[in-house]
Amino acid sequence: MKGFETFKNLEELDNESKYLVHKAKEAAHHAYAPYSKFHVGAALMLEDGTVVTGSNQENASYPLCMCAERVALYVAATQHQGKRITKMAVVAHKKNHKELAAAASCGACRQVMAEFEERQRKPFEVVMHHTDSQWIKCESAHMLLPFVFTSESLID
Repeated sequence: MKGFETFKNLEELDNESKYLVHKAKEAAHHAYAPYSKFHVGAALMLEDGTVVTGSNQENASYPLCMCAERVALYVAATQHQGKRITKMAVVAHKKNHKELAAAASCGACRQVMAEFEERQRKPFEVVMHHTDSQWIKCESAHMLLPFVFTSESLID
């Protein structure tokens, strides 16, 4: 599929992607997931090489939960204003914390990721664990949500 690359295993990814996956794995260990037991980590690479991480934070009132991707994006926006994101990696641990689970970003996260691309006027790559061993690298977050809601969608 155009805009996506599939890799048979982690070792096939480029070094920067592998590094971000490693940082996302570390971030997943800081998740607060007592209800789902699904620990997610995200890591962003900024244009200056800075890495920003986030982990999912659950709440007994499920709508108040926050996904790892949005945590990392909002931290980057508040602590590193004006720095563009070049790449994001997302991983999830199974209940045993040893094996990775497939981790595709939810629709809300995809929308926020697309908005960040709009804000910085430049796409960023997204690396996700697809199956037990496969990885996907997408050239743009917009490709993950083809009918994205944008500022142009709003009525003046």
